[in-house]
Amino acid sequence: MIKRLIAIVAVAGFASAYTSQIASAAYTRAAVVLRFSTMYAVDGPFVGEDNPIRNLPGDGLPWAIRSAEGTLLSDGTLTLTVRGLVFTQDDEVPPELRGINDEDHFRGIVSCLTEEGDKVSVSNVATNGFAASRTGDAYISQHLKLPNPCVAPIVFVAAGDEDDWLAVTGVEN
Repeated sequence: MIKRLIAIVAVAGFASAYTSQIASAAYTRAAVVLRFSTMYAVDGPFVGEDNPIRNLPGDGLPWAIRSAEGTLLSDGTLTLTVRGLVFTQDDEVPPELRGINDEDHFRGIVSCLTEEGDKVSVSNVATNGFAASRTGDAYISQHLKLPNPCVAPIVFVAAGDEDDWLAVTGVEN
């Protein structure tokens, strides 16, 4: 009886360990590549085409941003929450646009440096458009196919139908 009980416990323990190994192999959690809680809205010398970042020009007018936070995972999942991304109150902004967002949609763009043979190149991958409010609020969440490798990623917010960026990971105090 005791030998039988020991055998049952041993088999159950082996089965449990084997099952958990299979389950952990089947479910691999994506690692956080980039987590941010601030972005820099296009302004100053970044406005326009003279000083692009990673081949992406800034919008033609200055913008301001109240808050942003997001994550980029190793499986290509980009999640981004933007609040108050609107035109500035600057004189160069037409009065009817000051303090508002005139875009129906925002897109997220992940920019990576990657390898092409012996060369380093820029690869920019964009999400679909996500609804943006007149007050500049949006939530973006999409799985992207990132280049391999994706080195030094930068996240941008762009207008829904353009590649001009409105905000980029960074900070201005």
